Amino acid sequence: MAADPLTAAIDAGTPLVVLSPHLDDAVLSCGALMSYAARRTKVRVATFFTEAGVPPYTFSGRRYLRQVGQPDAERLYRDRRTEDREVLERLGIEGLHFGLIDGLFRRKPVASGERLGGVRRVLPEAAHVYPTYRLLAMGRISRYDASELGHVRASLDELVSLPHTVLLAPAGVGGHVDHVLVRTAAELSCEPVVYYSDFPYNQRHRPDPDFVERNAVVDLEWVRGLAAKSELVRGYRSQVGALFPSGCIPVVPEIYLLADGEGGSGGWMGGPSWPS
Repeated sequence: MAADPLTAAIDAGTPLVVLSPHLDDAVLSCGALMSYAARRTKVRVATFFTEAGVPPYTFSGRRYLRQVGQPDAERLYRDRRTEDREVLERLGIEGLHFGLIDGLFRRKPVASGERLGGVRRVLPEAAHVYPTYRLLAMGRISRYDASELGHVRASLDELVSLPHTVLLAPAGVGGHVDHVLVRTAAELSCEPVVYYSDFPYNQRHRPDPDFVERNAVVDLEWVRGLAAKSELVRGYRSQVGALFPSGCIPVVPEIYLLADGEGGSGGWMGGPSWPS
């Protein structure tokens, strides 16, 4: 049986770039595929939101810090960057950190001459783009994030400057705005894109139907190397307890969403857009 287009591109040695919103998303959603690809071609993981903002934090921000047992957000994200480098180095994968602020800690721009008044000191929510986690997970990009989308798009332009690159981007399953920002930048890039279903959020949520229809994507299951993936995920020590409180990491197929050739991005299910 002929290989699917994604496997065929990897086996042909086509370079792979995985767009990761946060410092674990690529391995959570694509760890098994990346392990396979790294033995056959060059793989890079580009992570965008790799820094915490300055205190005071919102209630949602403080609750997240309590969940991971680290009251100092700056130290937490320093540890997370180290974890990411360690895991990717084990796989022989190059990791890039773009230094944007995680949505949970992202503040609104301060206009010229504006002073942070007392209400913002008392209620840090007023200074943040997404004052609650509920707003962060609704899948709606705030008007205050226009510059953030611009930063992601500019970084993406640099990543795809080389021809014949397989680009993997999050499908935004679960609606986290940082995931949607990266997905949107990928959609606007006019590059052929394979989208990955965001794990573990895809255990509770389905892809946005408007996104599926807009890109005419179909599912592809990846089952190679799943047994070894859990140990990679456990390398993200600061996060694994909050993500999997039972201690059990589900072993489930990775899901990739590929354009089916009927008008989706690149239309490459009818023929790969990445020549060998």
